[in-house]
Formats: sequence, C-alpha cells, structure tokens
Amino acid sequence: MGLPAELLGHGEVEVLHLRTHAKALIPPALVLIFLVVLTASGLAILPPTVQPWASWVLVVVALVVLVVWVLAPFLRWLTCTYTFTNRRIITRRGIINKSGHDLPLTRINNVAYRRSLVDRIFGCGTLELTTAADEPVVLDDIPDVERVHVMMTELLFSSIDPIQQPVLKDE
Repeated sequence: MGLPAELLGHGEVEVLHLRTHAKALIPPALVLIFLVVLTASGLAILPPTVQPWASWVLVVVALVVLVVWVLAPFLRWLTCTYTFTNRRIITRRGIINKSGHDLPLTRINNVAYRRSLVDRIFGCGTLELTTAADEPVVLDDIPDVERVHVMMTELLFSSIDPIQQPVLKDE
C-alpha cells in the first residue's frame, strides 16, 4: 500500500514504498510482555483487603504504560513511511500532527548507506542522500538498504528513462 494516486504528479510512478524496519517494535513488544506478566502477577497476589480499589489502580497504571510505551511507538512506526518515485523521495510521519518532506531526485548528488553490526543482523541500514544546498537527508532503519541503495543509484545516475524503470515493491 503506497501513496494514493492523487498525491502523485502526472507521469510520476511509485518505485518503492516502505516503512522503517520492524526492529523498532522490539522494545514495545518486550514492554508488552513484561507488562502483561507483571499485571497478571500483581492482580493474582493482591490481598483481599485492598480489593477492588488496588486492582483498579493496577489496571489503570498498566493501561497508561500500555498507551505510552507500547501503543505510541507502534503508531509512530506505522505512520512513518518512505516512498520513492521516479521524480522524488517522499517522507511522511506523524500520528496526530502529520509532517512530510519531498526531495526531488534532481537535487540529489550522492547516495550512500551505513550499516552497523545491529543493522546487519536485522537486515537494515541508514540511507544518506546528499544534496548541493542542504545538509544530507538521512533515512534511518531502511529495510534491505543495499537493495534500496542500488535502486536509488540506478534511478538517479543511469541513462535509462526513470519512467521505464522496473517497479520494486517492498515484500
């Protein structure tokens, strides 16, 4: 599921649409597991003398932790997308307040990537796009960053018409 067609210009073709790597969901998943175990244990060991108000306090605290440390990071991951077209790179993010950035391909001078040991284990990396005027645009946690790097290089620097480039979809 990429950008709607009405957000693309005439003759613009979506080449790749992806989210940041799912490794961002590991800490919220661990918090969720810990939270469920801790809440269930807490409810099981509460003495009958403090019931039911202590149970309600425990459940409310668990719900606050769930929203802040599980649901919010998941929604941030879900709403952060990168779309590569034959004319520009479109970044969109935000749960309530949306923000976006469009970078025309004609402004990009260099494409580079970095992969730390953790990134190599998870199969992702950082894509760095250098423009003549601004600071580099850094796209963190790009899944399969080497493939995206090659696709960007071919899209930018090949003599083939970008409109006729093969369309790559994120699996």
